Amino acid sequence: MMANKIMFQGTGSDVGKSVLTAAFCRIFAQDGHKVAPFKSQNMALNSYVTKKGGEIGRAQAVQAEASQMEATVDMNPILLKPKEDTVSQVIIHGRPKKNMSAQEYFNHYSESLVYIKESLDRLNNDYDIITLEGAGSPAEVNLRDYDLVNMKAAELADAPVILVADIDKGGVFASIVGTFKLLNEDEVNRIKGIIINKFRGDINRLESGLEFIEDYTGVPVLGVVPYFDDFKIPEEDSIPSQRLNNRTEGEIEIAIVYLPHISNFTDFTPLEDEPQTTVRYVRAGESLGNPDAIIIPGSKNTIEDLEYLRKAGYAEKIKRLAKRGTQVIGICGGYQMLGKRLADPHKMETIGKVVQGLDLLNINTIFNPTKVTTQVTGNIINQRGFLGNLATEKVSGYEIHMGDTELGEQVEPLIEIKNQMNQEVSRLDGAVSSDGQIFGTYLHGIFDNDDFRNSFINHLRKKKGLSEIDFSQQLSTSQKREDAYEKLAEVVRNNVDIKMVYEIMNLNNCKEGLDSCLINLLL
Repeated sequence: MMANKIMFQGTGSDVGKSVLTAAFCRIFAQDGHKVAPFKSQNMALNSYVTKKGGEIGRAQAVQAEASQMEATVDMNPILLKPKEDTVSQVIIHGRPKKNMSAQEYFNHYSESLVYIKESLDRLNNDYDIITLEGAGSPAEVNLRDYDLVNMKAAELADAPVILVADIDKGGVFASIVGTFKLLNEDEVNRIKGIIINKFRGDINRLESGLEFIEDYTGVPVLGVVPYFDDFKIPEEDSIPSQRLNNRTEGEIEIAIVYLPHISNFTDFTPLEDEPQTTVRYVRAGESLGNPDAIIIPGSKNTIEDLEYLRKAGYAEKIKRLAKRGTQVIGICGGYQMLGKRLADPHKMETIGKVVQGLDLLNINTIFNPTKVTTQVTGNIINQRGFLGNLATEKVSGYEIHMGDTELGEQVEPLIEIKNQMNQEVSRLDGAVSSDGQIFGTYLHGIFDNDDFRNSFINHLRKKKGLSEIDFSQQLSTSQKREDAYEKLAEVVRNNVDIKMVYEIMNLNNCKEGLDSCLINLLL
């Protein structure tokens, strides 16, 4: 049996396609369907590791979670991770293939189509509904011949398209009309509905505009989704401006250095949700200030971003604050930067040179061609600083890195990894200074572990003479995400004609449950 499909494309980037796709994944799951998200090609530095060790775009992992399904590499068969303006690491079905220039990648267009078709075929056999997401705009005329992710993907899947437009930016009517004008007849015929996203204000003031759009395009406006910011859905590939410009006055402040090639910034979303805590992203030219903690995040180009820290003056400032007792944390690439030396003998990032690290931890890293991508669980085995409250505490996360790090004297490991890819193992991860003030780890998602994060926050508060927070009544990170998916689905249900969406898909609304859905399909 072939899956039913629906695709969400946008009039441009950042119009909310990823979030709306997640919303419909949850709605379809609520209505009794087995749902798979799908994005044929994703360009993102925010990635995720599946249970089988494949690397995919973070957005598809989020959408799979919204679908209440396990994420697989077929949900994002091609992932491009930019290294430079014109060069990306190309990941096929979860595994790195090679670094390619844009032109070299375009030369593999036919081969890429095969990978996409293979994934669609597998999803067709395993799911009731495939919810596809486009990228940017389908009306980029200069890229039409190389399109893999918008109308070409819709054609391969034979999926009807819903066009999403962002009214918050202004120019929503021009963006819709312009998109229709630049598409060819076959592409226009695929568009079966329009959703206006991120609306603020009185809906009655919009009525004449909606009538104009329907008259001009001949396509119905399925709904107007209001702007919301009272709950969060993890972002695809860029931190929203309201988070970057956060200037709230919490009782403690955590500064995250915004690296030029920052990756997996979703590591820090749980910290942003903590009460009385300010998380500030420090961008080029901004003062590091005197925060209670500094985090150096993951990076796609670790050595280049380390040089950035030096040239921008942040390296010396971080070292001075560390000497004064400021907590300093490195995640993945940031962990590697905290060490003494980073060697690149296989020319993974450089011409084979050795560079000096920040020398805050006595560790040395060697880059190698083998990329580690794995989900792991383990136990905290360090007793330094706030970690003393977490003895044997279980933590989980995922690793994405191309380096091996060796520990020297005066540092101790942070975690003993006990399970990797559902296999029992015993290996060490991370490093902690002798006073516990500096530590690093390869574990992305470490702050998703509630006890670890809560102990970290209370440690910073105690150092500042503040009372500890009682976290016992707070929701877990996983429950907050689950609540966000439910709220998102409710908002979209209340503002979009879901019945018409089902009609566009030639599918019955199965809200009453899967058994009833199967009966309806048989009838």
